[in-house]
Amino acid sequence: MAILIFLFLGILIIIYASSFHDVADENYEMLKRYAELYSLTEETEDFGDLSDADAPSGTEAPGYETPTGDPSQPDNLPDSDIPDSPPEENDPPPESTPTFQLSTFYSVAISDDGEILRTENTNISYENEELENIAAEIIQSSKDKGIHGNLIYYTMEKNGYTLVAFVDNTIISESMSTLFRYTLIYGGAAIILIFFLSIFLARKIVNPLEESYQNQKQFISDAGHELKTPIAVINTSAELLSRELGENTWLANIQYENDHMGALVTQMLELAHTENTVPPMERLDFSRLAAGETLPFESIAFEKGLRFVCRITESIHVQGNAAQLRQLISILLDNALHHCTENGEIAFSLYAERNTFFLSVANDGDEIPPESRDKIFERFYRADSARNSEDKRYGLGLAIARAIVTAHHGNIQVQCHDGKVDFTVAIPVLK
Repeated sequence: MAILIFLFLGILIIIYASSFHDVADENYEMLKRYAELYSLTEETEDFGDLSDADAPSGTEAPGYETPTGDPSQPDNLPDSDIPDSPPEENDPPPESTPTFQLSTFYSVAISDDGEILRTENTNISYENEELENIAAEIIQSSKDKGIHGNLIYYTMEKNGYTLVAFVDNTIISESMSTLFRYTLIYGGAAIILIFFLSIFLARKIVNPLEESYQNQKQFISDAGHELKTPIAVINTSAELLSRELGENTWLANIQYENDHMGALVTQMLELAHTENTVPPMERLDFSRLAAGETLPFESIAFEKGLRFVCRITESIHVQGNAAQLRQLISILLDNALHHCTENGEIAFSLYAERNTFFLSVANDGDEIPPESRDKIFERFYRADSARNSEDKRYGLGLAIARAIVTAHHGNIQVQCHDGKVDFTVAIPVLK
């Protein structure tokens, strides 16, 4: 809808601007033709009686000599501009068009020394003095054409004087404004209608997908609960058999795979529980919670020959769920321990900036391919395609971590730089 509104406004502005530009060009062409046909003598064209209040029709303006030459030709029209032959019947001159004949023209002729020679005013909307002042201002600005209020003007140098021709643009401006206003009103109403229609259609389209997604989550939860019982029975039976049979290779395989199945079911249930329930939130000292949760992993890192660096800013308080935040730290540190290179380093950082705290877990390790970084938080996804049967990892840990972060209104992302893999969590700080 935002794109649609942007396109609608863009198209509306383009249409309005291009229409206004075309109308203005047409007016300038009419004014240019008017100026070419203008003459201070009585041999004027049929677009109006060129009479002045101080100089009646057929008389010369005071202090100005009547130009010599062919009176049928307008002033200041070069011979090169005179057509060799009359225009074709299918191409009438501009001054014979209805638009030209119905337009309201005004003009002011001013001599080179600034004397008003003649003012043509066929409408009571403007006083002669007003038109003369506007014309003098336009000549001083040295602009050939433009818009002054509701008047479009065009200037032309004639024989010994300058002609400033005007045409009234009031009706056209009002028509354009009305067109723009009604287009905006009815277009806006149409967009509102489309908005509600799109909501209706989106729900129709998305509902089956949402229902399918909810069914999938419900299936994981139900399957996890249903599998817990047979796994427990198998585990108990295997233990009883081991007491009777002693060490047995086949029985050991059953117990090992059963343990794998139990770990998978536990993670599936944790994911379903995290996604489907809203955890109770409370005020927490996250700095203290993080310091306590990282202690066991320092020992594990030491046993594996890894360096463990911990930087925790004190007194960071959040509104969150303690159990889930502990689990989040545990998942990220466990992931770092598993993928850290031999004799590498794991860095745990917790710090606050403005209204957000950042939890970072970085480890030395192989870079995650760019195409896998967006998928690594999906269920059952693993960046390495090879699945070691001895590795009790099913691609659910990071999916659980993302669900926890989402429940706390934050975000999680992974970055790879300088031979390190860095998982960063951002969650709002308690105000």
